Amino acid sequence: MKTPLLSKSRFLAGLQCELRLWHTCYNRDLAGEVSPVQQYIFDMGHRVGELATRLYPKGVLIEEDYLHHREAVLHTRSAMEDASIKAIFEAAFLEDGVRIRVDILERLPSGEWNLIEVKSSTSTKDVHVPDVSVQHHVLQAAGLKIQGTYLVHINREYTYDGKQLNLPRFFSKTSMTKPALSYEGQIPERLAQFKAMLERPDPPKILPSRHCKNPYECEFWDHCTGSMPENWAMELSGITEKKLMELAAEGIHDILDVPENYPLTMIQARIRDCVHKGSETIAPELKEALRNVEYPIHFLDFETTNPAIPLYPGTRPYQTIPFQWSDHVLTREGSLGHSEFLSEPSTDPREEFAATLLEELGKGGTIYMYTGYERDIIRRLAVSLPKYRQDLLATIARFKDLHALLRNHYYHPAFHGSYSLKAVLPAVVPGMDYGNLAIHEGGHASLKYLQMVDPSSTDKQRARIKSDLLTYCGFDTLGMVKIREALLGKLKS
Repeated sequence: MKTPLLSKSRFLAGLQCELRLWHTCYNRDLAGEVSPVQQYIFDMGHRVGELATRLYPKGVLIEEDYLHHREAVLHTRSAMEDASIKAIFEAAFLEDGVRIRVDILERLPSGEWNLIEVKSSTSTKDVHVPDVSVQHHVLQAAGLKIQGTYLVHINREYTYDGKQLNLPRFFSKTSMTKPALSYEGQIPERLAQFKAMLERPDPPKILPSRHCKNPYECEFWDHCTGSMPENWAMELSGITEKKLMELAAEGIHDILDVPENYPLTMIQARIRDCVHKGSETIAPELKEALRNVEYPIHFLDFETTNPAIPLYPGTRPYQTIPFQWSDHVLTREGSLGHSEFLSEPSTDPREEFAATLLEELGKGGTIYMYTGYERDIIRRLAVSLPKYRQDLLATIARFKDLHALLRNHYYHPAFHGSYSLKAVLPAVVPGMDYGNLAIHEGGHASLKYLQMVDPSSTDKQRARIKSDLLTYCGFDTLGMVKIREALLGKLKS
C-alpha cells in the first residue's frame, strides 16, 4: 500500500484525530454527506477568499484543481519567475511529502515573500497557528524566503454603507509570524508521526468523544459512533472529555453501566436513572411552573440570519438579523390562534419585524420561548431600534423559558441527552417530528432565507422557500403548545 501524501487539511485532521486522518486517506467513502449548511459555510469561505484577492492587484490565480497538483506546481513556479506578477493566488507546492495551496503569496521588492492565509472568521484562533505553520514549513523547504506570515480575516466592526463593499475596511490583517515560527519546531515530528501511522496496516484505535467536534466536526462521526451503545455515556448532558475517558478506561460506554456512586451532576444523574428505569421522570414542581401563567399565553419563535458579508445598510459582518417570527396564542377559554411574519426579500427586516411583533404581543400575557435566544434578539433589536427600545425591553419580563423548565424538571429516555426542541417534541408528543419538513433546523432556515433574498433566485424559488419557512417556524411554536399540553396531561395522572 503506497503511503498517501499529506496536505494542509490532512495535517490538521491528524492533529484533531489520527483516525480521522486515516479515514480521510483510505476510507473517504465513510464520510457523512455534507449538509446544506456546511456546504454554505464552505462556499462562503471561498467567496471571502476571492474577495481578499482583490486587495492584491497584479496577481494571478493558479487555476488547476487538487487533482492536477503537479501541473499547479509548475504553473506556480512559472508565475514566481515573472517579476511583473505581484501576488500568486492558490500557489501550489509539494515538499517533504506535503502538498499545499497558499491562499495568497505576496511578492516583496526585496525578493522575499509574504504568506497570507484568508479566513472567513473575525479573529485569529488557536487552530490557525498549525494551519499557517505547516504552510511556512513547506515554503521554507521549497527554498522561498518568507518575510512575514499573516492572517487576513473579516473585520467584525466594519459597517456596510449599503452601496459597495469597502474591502480594505471589510478585512483585517493580523501577523501570525511569531506563533507560526514558534510552532514550526513541532512540524517535522508531527509529519513523521502521521506518515508512520499511515504506513501501518491497520487504523489507529481511537474511541469517539468530544474531540470529534473540536475544533471541527468530524465528517466520520456517524461511522465512528455507529458501534456505540444506544445509551452512550456521552449522552450524559455536559459530561466532560476527562470523565468520558475515565469511564472508557474502565470499559464503560453504556449509561446502564455507569456506577451509582460515580460523581454526576443532578441532570446527569436524572438521565442515568431514567435510562435504568426505561421511563420518563417528571418532577411535581413542573405542574406549578407550567400553570403559573398569565393569559393569553404566547408561544414565540424567531428565525434569524447572520451573513458574513452584510446585506443591509448599517449592518456589520455576522450581525444577527431577525427576519421571521411565529406566535401561537392560547386563550383562557382554550382557543388557539396563530400569527406570523416573514420579511420581504428587498429590505432590512428589523424595523417591520419589531413593529409587527410588538403589535402581536400586546401589553399582557406570558410569552413562552425555547431557550433564551429570543430574549437575546429582543435586546439586540432594542439597541438597533431606539424608538422601539422601551416597548421591546418591556416584553422580556413576560418571557418564560420552556427549555429551562424541562431541563430542571423533566427527562425522557428518548431525548438521548439532548433537550433540543427537535429531540423533545417527538418524545413528548408522538407523531410530531420534523422528518417531513423541507426545513429541519434553524441553520437551514437561515440559509434558505439568504437564498430567498439572493437576486438570482426566481419568483418560483422564492415562493417555495417562503412557504417552507412559514411551515417550519409555525411547527416550532405549535410544538411548544403541544409539549406544554402533553406535560400538563401527564401531571393530572
